[in-house]
Amino acid sequence: MKRFIRKCPLCGTYTLKNHCPKCNSSTVDPHPAKYSPDDKYVRYRIADRYAESGE
Repeated sequence: MKRFIRKCPLCGTYTLKNHCPKCNSSTVDPHPAKYSPDDKYVRYRIADRYAESGE
């Protein structure tokens, strides 16, 4: 099922549109990905999360 609510990463506004009505930037899906115990790529997602934090 597709989620409809979206969030602007710049101003934090929630909207149903692909672009923020306040600042006109692209919105993102605020929901985390589904968890699966059989996830083959968990190692890469965890490494990516810590690499973005500015080691």
